[in-house]
Amino acid sequence: MPSYSELTAIVGFRSKNAAFKLVERFIKREWLEKDATGRLLPGRLFQALPVLGTVSAGSPSPADEELHDTMSLDEYLIGNREATYILKVNGHSMQDAGILPGDMLLVERGAEPRDGDIVIAQVDRDWTMKYFRRRGASVFLEAANKDYQPIHPQEELKIAAVVRAVIRKYH
Repeated sequence: MPSYSELTAIVGFRSKNAAFKLVERFIKREWLEKDATGRLLPGRLFQALPVLGTVSAGSPSPADEELHDTMSLDEYLIGNREATYILKVNGHSMQDAGILPGDMLLVERGAEPRDGDIVIAQVDRDWTMKYFRRRGASVFLEAANKDYQPIHPQEELKIAAVVRAVIRKYH
């Protein structure tokens, strides 16, 4: 996003004050927002997409296409922007959870995992993605593929992030 000086030049204003007032209006309308350092970011409604209705995943039904709302994918998928990043999937251990090689994972660093969450973990110095399982005082990792055995840490288990979404692009 441009700075106030750059915005002044782009729009053709004579002062940064005019650019500041424009930005404040955009922030009020949620087209822009500021991060903790004051830098401009696209706002919640900047990249909103129309929500047109629902579609049946069972028996066919008449299409219901009317504008119900708008939403941003960031708003829907990201709870903590500063702690969220993307990883690309390699391997088949989570295929029965619908996570396939080439998929992209939206993960949140520092989130406290709950039993059943899919996590990014370092176990005995190796990295993996598995279900986080807690049974009493015991904690282990479990694949979503019967060809893989549960992983019980021998030395150490560090949870780096919790998977929040899987993104797959169809070509």
